[in-house]
Amino acid sequence: VQLVESGGGLVQAGGSLRLSCAASGSTNNIDAMGWYRQAPGKQREQRELVAQIYSDSTTALADSVKGRFTISRDDGANTVYLQMNSLKPEDTAVYYCNADEVYGDSDLGRYWGQGTQVTVSS
Repeated sequence: VQLVESGGGLVQAGGSLRLSCAASGSTNNIDAMGWYRQAPGKQREQRELVAQIYSDSTTALADSVKGRFTISRDDGANTVYLQMNSLKPEDTAVYYCNADEVYGDSDLGRYWGQGTQVTVSS
């Protein structure tokens, strides 16, 4: 599975951005897709969950982004979107797309995109 992200950039506080993540390759067994972020100075292990959407369309959002961010999914295009509104400087981070592969009750692994920088100026 390959993940390609787009849509990051520089925006002023209060502004909006929309991130996209397109999956290709063997996508039949993908369950959850979504976004994590890694703030400046943080290590990979400290990536923070932002939002997830599952194959049954249920979603999960971090408390810090509820009411501001929305996650959606286009299964026909194997693409997940993160609409980010009312952005704050503390949202500044590299945003990484993830795709979790399952088969029955078995987790087959997590794939990561290359990351896209989101910078929110005050």
